[in-house]
Amino acid sequence: FCSWCRRKVQYGSIFINWVDSRTIYVGHREPPPGTEAYIPQRFPDNRIVSSKYTFWNFVPKNLFEQFRRIANFYFLIIFLVQLIIDTPTSPVTSGLPLLFVITVTAIKQGYEDWLRHKADNAMNQYPVHFIQHGKLVRKQSRKLRVGDIVMVKEDETFPCDLIFLSSSREDGTCFVTTASLDGESSHKTHYAVQDTKAFHNEQEMDALHATIECLLFRSKRLHFVTFIFCRPLGSENLLLRGATLKNTEKIFGVAIYTGMETKMALNYQAKSQKRSAVEKSMNVFLIVYLCILISKALINTVLKYVWQSEPFRDEPWYNQKTEPERKRNLFLRAFTDFLAFMVLFNYIIPVSMYVTVEMQKFLGSYFLTWDEEMFDEDTGEGPLVNTSDLNEELGQIEYVFTDKTGTLTENNMEFVECCIEGHVYVPHVICNGQILHDCTGIDMIDSSPGGSGKREELFFRALCLCHTVQVKDDDSVDGLKKSQLSRRSCIYISSSPDEVALVEGIQRYEGLRTLCVAYKELTAEEYSKVQKLLQNAKLALQDREKKLAEVYEKIERDFILLGATAVEDRLQEKAADTIEALQKAGIKVWVLTGDKMETAAATCYACKLFRRNTQILELTTKKIEEQSLHDVLFDLSKTVLRHKLFLEICRNCSAVLCCRMAPLQKAQIVKLIKLSKEHPITLAIGDGANDVSMILEAHVGIGIIGKEGRQAARNSDYAIPKFKHLKKMLLVHGHFYYVRISELVQYFFYKNVCFIFPQFLYQFFCGFSQQTLYDTAYLTLYNISFTSLPILFYGLMEQHVSADTLKREPSLYRDVAKNALLRWRAFIYWTFLGVFDAVVFFFGAYLLYDNTVVTSNGQMFGNWTFGTLVFTVLVFTVTLKLALDTHYWTWINHFMIWGSLVFYVVFSLLWGGIIWPFLNYQRMYYVFMQMLSSGPAWLGIILLITVSLLPDVLKKVLCRQLWPTATERIQYFKICCFLSSDQPERKNYCVLWEAWYYAGAIKPSAIEHVTCIFDPNKLSYICLEGEGQYRC
Repeated sequence: FCSWCRRKVQYGSIFINWVDSRTIYVGHREPPPGTEAYIPQRFPDNRIVSSKYTFWNFVPKNLFEQFRRIANFYFLIIFLVQLIIDTPTSPVTSGLPLLFVITVTAIKQGYEDWLRHKADNAMNQYPVHFIQHGKLVRKQSRKLRVGDIVMVKEDETFPCDLIFLSSSREDGTCFVTTASLDGESSHKTHYAVQDTKAFHNEQEMDALHATIECLLFRSKRLHFVTFIFCRPLGSENLLLRGATLKNTEKIFGVAIYTGMETKMALNYQAKSQKRSAVEKSMNVFLIVYLCILISKALINTVLKYVWQSEPFRDEPWYNQKTEPERKRNLFLRAFTDFLAFMVLFNYIIPVSMYVTVEMQKFLGSYFLTWDEEMFDEDTGEGPLVNTSDLNEELGQIEYVFTDKTGTLTENNMEFVECCIEGHVYVPHVICNGQILHDCTGIDMIDSSPGGSGKREELFFRALCLCHTVQVKDDDSVDGLKKSQLSRRSCIYISSSPDEVALVEGIQRYEGLRTLCVAYKELTAEEYSKVQKLLQNAKLALQDREKKLAEVYEKIERDFILLGATAVEDRLQEKAADTIEALQKAGIKVWVLTGDKMETAAATCYACKLFRRNTQILELTTKKIEEQSLHDVLFDLSKTVLRHKLFLEICRNCSAVLCCRMAPLQKAQIVKLIKLSKEHPITLAIGDGANDVSMILEAHVGIGIIGKEGRQAARNSDYAIPKFKHLKKMLLVHGHFYYVRISELVQYFFYKNVCFIFPQFLYQFFCGFSQQTLYDTAYLTLYNISFTSLPILFYGLMEQHVSADTLKREPSLYRDVAKNALLRWRAFIYWTFLGVFDAVVFFFGAYLLYDNTVVTSNGQMFGNWTFGTLVFTVLVFTVTLKLALDTHYWTWINHFMIWGSLVFYVVFSLLWGGIIWPFLNYQRMYYVFMQMLSSGPAWLGIILLITVSLLPDVLKKVLCRQLWPTATERIQYFKICCFLSSDQPERKNYCVLWEAWYYAGAIKPSAIEHVTCIFDPNKLSYICLEGEGQYRC
């Protein structure tokens, strides 16, 4: 057997460490004792795992991840403090909301992981046939071991990486599609080992005694070298997991790499926890509020001891201290008081915000899967959501990295024309000026004058002979017979899609990649010499590919050019429209492909990524032949990829095309942009397993569902049937997701400031005694029941503009880009608005109590009535504030907003023993009813709510009039149209406002001087204002 030394190969910037070798005994036939040194090796099973949890580690691991969140960990500490020391509030007020948050989040994450387990089980339990004791036995894929001899039938997927031993075909070949690996749907030819290709049944295979030595590696592998019977084997003998057997009845192979050691698994980037920009902003805001909380507690602690510096305040006659209390350490008392104030003010940290966000994301993801416009009838597939944690990130994308083959294109080559000696020949499918797309036979006609017709026969003879096309009677793709689709009784398959297009071009018009056709005559002596050189190169143990390339270089020279052919890989439907819309939205699109630059550039022009007037900057080191690709990638890695100049150049380009990219290099490019100075939000989209690495690396990964397989879709965050659906996913769903959750987050902070700041002010009037302003039930249920459902359903259903408008105007995406709604300016505004409203609540109620006898018998309201009045104004104000921000009203919004207010009133009556006397609470008995029986209290509630909402209303009106955003202009236009729809004399107003929005010149003050005339020829309006004219 051949030995192999340790080597370290560098591919681009990717290092592959070769570590010794692995020995595989075919059929587990180990050598007899004493014949040679035998060291048993352990290999992993064939299990694929993409899930995060198991039954045993779910609870501890999930709890650990949840308590990594600042708010959850903080409330856990507060809960423990309440259990340990005497605090002004019950531990239930913190423990119950925390338990609710943890439970709901665990259920949601557990359900999503259960779906991943379900997908893994479907793959791991897939039946596989292997040979055992001369018989064919079926077992689950996960039980497959290295060394097992496996039988794979036509249209089955290879369960692991196999060495191809024999085939049902007489020549020992088989055809394979690697669509699920690299997006290529063409058929590739593989060859059985010469020494075993004659073994055709189970008994012969079971009697095989063979050992395979192959290189063992710890990192991603890019080459395959192995030996059997001292015969070198290469990639042509290797069948990769995920590929599919085609046009071959069955094959036998031996498993050499299983489970997470297969090439498909090793090419995956390690999965990392993805967190959206919104969640990062939430954590930063929480830290700010935590600092505010500590400051409040510290101020109150200091002021308490300043207040108690006077003896009559420290020990009033009705509350004398005991002797142990007087002797207690001052520092310990101060620290205990500090913790008590922390507990009292802890509600400024909205623990329920996380569970509301989780529910909003989880439920909101169904709106994406339910979108009928994103359903593809050809494949019967709709969009899939593999994780709902990144919904809002779809509205923040700045860079889109896309694969080309199978993502932008259909990966379906079509014949257009050919050129022979300068004369262009096209399929004879034009009749009376019309193209006949469904013709069954064609003649080639010369579309150029002066055709000589001397070499046409030789040209077509070369096309007929020099290809690897196979003819098959029938085949199917995703359940649809190809013969049904093409209306033929047979179909063609080949390792090159261009060859299929050329052969099919003889039967029907299809349609632009160019291939040259040339020939060279060899004598019998020259042919024998060439054949010997090729045979020696194929048997080389070292540098086999290099030696083969040298032989090819010697043969392929002094050719005589016959002509050229033109075939086209058609773009997917609306791919160009989607890219154009993304660019208008301010999103930069990069194409990362393994194709040659010429082919990829042609696709970029076709999909409007490049324009004819686009200035093209080519960044490369040197022109190369195919076999020198590794060297160039190595040079490129040293001179360009690691240099800041490359990044600066690309970031200043409107579009970028990266060619000849390996799967992991695609991920490197994504990471390079992701970690740049601005830290832009990135999205990667692809259709094959070779795109998985960049899909996992990007902030958001999108997989294409289709005939190319499911590897990209399974490992992505979201999956869509076609590239065109990316437009609506980002510009509509992403826009809505971000606006909804941004309002949800800011609203939570706002309503909690409104909630707890009156408690802070109240301490100045109760001697800093840590007395609570609100009842325990109100403290517990404020975030759980009274104010949670309205904002949740707002976050699910709000539409500040219509979906059609967002699709029609991609530029509106810029209004929310770069986390615009969660910047510091917006955060500070919401915080100060909460402080202002809290001051109005507290001092408005205080002034009302201070100057008014509020009951009919002259009695004054007590402490709990005062707190209930403040709480009532609080609940109504924050709920009505949300109602003012709502643009899209449904019966659900009405039910939740007004229903929550009714629920608060009903609960207060129940809690006070009015509706159900048995449910009464000692200190709250009849308090709410007593407050409602006072006329000044009613007046005060209405007045304080109005004063609290007024500044926000004025701010919105002024900003819309003076500094309107593009979105607000659209909203204004909708309102104008709605108000004018039933007034015939004002029916031009809608057109006018649209013209004002697009042209930016017609002002509202000039509305009476504008005339709009409908142009039936162009189905548009012409709006005239003086000498100005605008078409819309």
